[in-house]
This record gives sequence, structure tokens and C-alpha cells, in this order.
Amino acid sequence: MTLKSICLATTALALLPVLAAAGELKFAEVPFASDDAAKRQAIASDRIMIDGAEYPIGYNVLARSGDVLGGAVFGALVDQAGAPLMGDASTSADFTSLLQVGGKLYSVTHFESRPGAMYLTELAQAEDGTLTAVSTKPVEFADVGGLWVPCAGSVTPWGSHLGSEEYPPDAEAIEKAASIADIDDYAKPMARYFGVDPETMDLAQFNAVFNPYAYGYPTEITVAEDGSARAAKHYAMGRVAVELAYVMPDAKTAYISDDGTNVGLFRFVADTAGDLSAGTLYAAKWIQTSGEGAGAADLEWIDLGHASDADMRAAIDARPAFSDLFEVAALAEDGTCADGFAPSNAEGTMQCLKVRDGMDAVASRLETRRYASMKGATTEFRKMEGITHNPDTGVLYLAMSEVAKAMTGGYKTDLKGNDAVQLAENGCGAVYELALDQSYTATTMKTLVAGVPTDYAADAVEAGNTCDINGIANPDNITYIPGYNTLIIGEDTGSGHQNDAIWAMDLATGGLTRIFSTPYGSETTSPYFYPNINGHAYLVAVVQHPYGESDEDKLIEAGDARAYVGYVGPMPAMGAALQ
Repeated sequence: MTLKSICLATTALALLPVLAAAGELKFAEVPFASDDAAKRQAIASDRIMIDGAEYPIGYNVLARSGDVLGGAVFGALVDQAGAPLMGDASTSADFTSLLQVGGKLYSVTHFESRPGAMYLTELAQAEDGTLTAVSTKPVEFADVGGLWVPCAGSVTPWGSHLGSEEYPPDAEAIEKAASIADIDDYAKPMARYFGVDPETMDLAQFNAVFNPYAYGYPTEITVAEDGSARAAKHYAMGRVAVELAYVMPDAKTAYISDDGTNVGLFRFVADTAGDLSAGTLYAAKWIQTSGEGAGAADLEWIDLGHASDADMRAAIDARPAFSDLFEVAALAEDGTCADGFAPSNAEGTMQCLKVRDGMDAVASRLETRRYASMKGATTEFRKMEGITHNPDTGVLYLAMSEVAKAMTGGYKTDLKGNDAVQLAENGCGAVYELALDQSYTATTMKTLVAGVPTDYAADAVEAGNTCDINGIANPDNITYIPGYNTLIIGEDTGSGHQNDAIWAMDLATGGLTRIFSTPYGSETTSPYFYPNINGHAYLVAVVQHPYGESDEDKLIEAGDARAYVGYVGPMPAMGAALQ
């Protein structure tokens, strides 16, 4: 029996939640960063109480971007031949996994750049649980056209790393470009991966190397005990601004969150457990039942059809243009379309679309958001972020960094007669709870916790924060501590909180404890809980681009801008080794 088979068989035992009394868990509070010294630190809780016993913990840095580990520079961007690109290492470290592979321990770290990078790092685990980085190397993506903006991620029930590609380029805009000046500056740096200088290239050079449909998919990294890594893009799961894909305990159902404006929520059901290379994709339709707080709704699921990685890879390699997939017509003032066309507001573009003959499967995966919108799914969400599962109660949690734009009623990109989400704006965001049926299909979605917009006096110590400093602001990545009724919520916030934080939420009381605080201009990425790795538990936490998102003027030493990749712990094991 293979290791993967053992993992899947073990996971199958947890298909139904087992309700039991929750254990007691309490992190020591990290104070609000109220002065300049505190605002320059990455600091975590120094103690944790678990079932009445106290343990010392803290933030332990595995590596910072630019560190040399075993001869390789952690976070250095490389081209398709593996040669380093000019410039310093990326400071945009994001999701970092911990992977037990045979008798070894590895991590895979995202660097959210263009081109993107993932680094595979071998770790050593001391007897007391302390982790140390031994060596690192970039994961190879040349066979799939390179990696684009890897953001958040998860670990599958069979122990692989499941990554992402966020904010894929708009293929319609690229097709319409008349000169290089018409190409979005966000896309241009990717040309470096293919040896083309973005500063001097023309449109023909850009188009010769850049295929917009090659990016925007969940990515899976399978690591072997010898330290080799195999990368795959799961084209069958659809092309959106993938924040992350999260596989449920059945090892077949995956939820995919879509970051940005006018985005959707997606569910993929694989044909075979433990294999994401083929399956059926669904998009959610929000049927609002309450406008209170951040709202509540029943969910229906629109079937977007079946596809396989192999078929979609062949379609992508043929380099279709947007116009090969769709005919486009103008949307009438009353929101209607000509016969044969359907309205879409995906990508924030109001248009009427008609799929060309024989192109439904390709359109569903290469223009997933547009296809879903024209089929009646809801594409009104704003800044959809992390996903995690609570196996104790069998619910799903989903972070929405902002409740804004098309999530408010009557917004300019709302389709007339189909304005599904009608909520009050909340720039501080919210976390939702989704009920699941026995097949892991989400049936309802309701507010669990929301940030509170707050106007502090100019002379207050909290001045400059626009969300209550004792609550969440712009929730991003989330994770759950099984058996302890505790949800971990990380932030990606600008003015909401000057210093981004990670919170532990007691789901029984709703109480929030600040357990991590980051330096100026940082984003907290990758909070992900590992309950049992050889008898120790870890909460991975990454500090992305210190001084880089705001407060750039506060940077004194250039080295302080390097990203931190580390963990809170070590803690005693708190459950099963899987997910």
C-alpha cells in the first residue's frame, strides 16, 4: 500500500465530524503596537495554555528573503533556464507549507512576484521541536510556462503542496492591444522569465513569449524524500485569481477562492480521490437571506462542466485568443443581451458574451469567471481570501477582505435584474461560515465575524487605524486548530491596522486574542496550523514585504525590508498528523 493510499484511507475515517468537548487553549496576548519600537517588530505570543498546562513559545524565523541556504539564495527569482534574474531576492514571501516526506521534513515557500518562484527548503527538527533550515532551491516551472504570482495555499490530505496563481492577465485586453503601451504594467515583468527585457521590448516581442492563458491556476508540488519536486498546474480546476484551493477530507472536493473585484466562489469535484487532474467545476450563486452584518445567503451551484488537465493543456498550447472563445456584443441599457448572448459582469467588465461553437469546455476553464457569470453564477464578491475547514463541526470558513464595490447594492457593475449581493459597505472585511452537507457541498453562507470601522481622534495613540484595533481588519488567510474550537485569522490591511496582526478567535465566545504583530508595511501571510509533526505542533506565519505596502518612509536599514518565513511554537502535538 502506497503512502498516498494510507493517507487517503486515514482521511476517510474523518468524513463525518465527531462532536466532542473542545480542549482549552489560550495564547498570551500580544499588545497593540502603540509606539515606533513596537511597530518595527515581528512579535508573537510568548506563552500558550493548553488544557491547563503552560508552554513557552515564540516566533522562530526559518529564513529571510536573501538568506543563503546551502549555496542558494532564498527567494531569488530565476528565468526559464534557472539563471538568476538581476535584482535582489523577492521580499514577497507568501504561503509556506510543512511537508513530511518519508523520514524528512520539507517546506515550500511562495514568492508572490512576476515571474513568481517557489523554494523547496529542507528542514531539520530538533528533539525539542525547533526547526532549522538546512538548504533551499527553486522549484522548476519551465515545463508549464513559468509561475505567475503565487499567493496563498494549502496542504492536501495526501501530503502535497497546493499553491496558486493570483490575478491572471486579461486576455481580452492583451488581444486588443495595439502597442506595448496598451499592455498592463502588471504583466510586463513576466517577460523577464523568457529572456526578454520589459524595458525595451515591443508588442511583437511580448506576444511571442507571453501566453495569458498559461496563468491563473491551482498548482500542486509533489516532493519526494530525495528532495526532488514535481510541479503541475491543474487547468481542470479553472482559471481565476486563485487565492488558494483547499481540498476537503474526502480528497475529491476542493473550494477555490477568487481574489479581486467582481469575482466568484468555485467548487471542484475530482473524478478520483487524491487526483486533481480531472473533474467537474461549479460556481456559487448567492441567494441573499439577510443584509445584517456582512450578510447571509443560501448557495446554489452552477455546473460549469467537466474537464481534464491534459485537454486544457492542449488548448492552452494552441495559444487561443479571447475572440477564439467568445463573440462579444454590447450590453443594452436595460441589462439585456441580443438573442444567443448572455450578460457578464466578471472582471468588472459589463458585456454580452456568446461561446463559440465547440468551445464551452475551453471557455469554462480559460475564462472561468466570465463563463460562470454568463451562466448565472454570482460574480459580485470583493477581495475573497483564505479558506479553512473545521472538522469538529463540519463547516467551512471563508475570509472576505472587504465588503465593498459590487457587494453593495446598486453598484456600477451590478447587472440590472441580477444584483445578487446587496450589503452595507464594510472596508474592514469579514469572515463567513459556510454550512456543508454530507457531500461537502456548501449550502449556506453567513457572517461569523466582521471588522468594525472606527474613526480615532487625531491625537489618540490609535490614530491612523481605520478599523477597531481590538478586532480584525481585512482578514486574509485563515486556519483552524482542530479539537480546540479556535480559528486563526491573519490580516492583509493598509490603513485598517497600521501593523497587521494575526488573531486567535475562540469560536465559543467570539473572543479575539492578538497573537502576532508585524512591522510597518507588512502583510501577514500563510498562517497555517500543523497539529502533529513528530510530536510537535506549529503555526506557520510569514511576514511579507516589511515597509513595502505602506510606511516606506519608516525604513532605516535596507535589510529590514526582507521577508520573514517562520513559525509560532513549537507546541506539543494537538491532534492527528493530517491537515
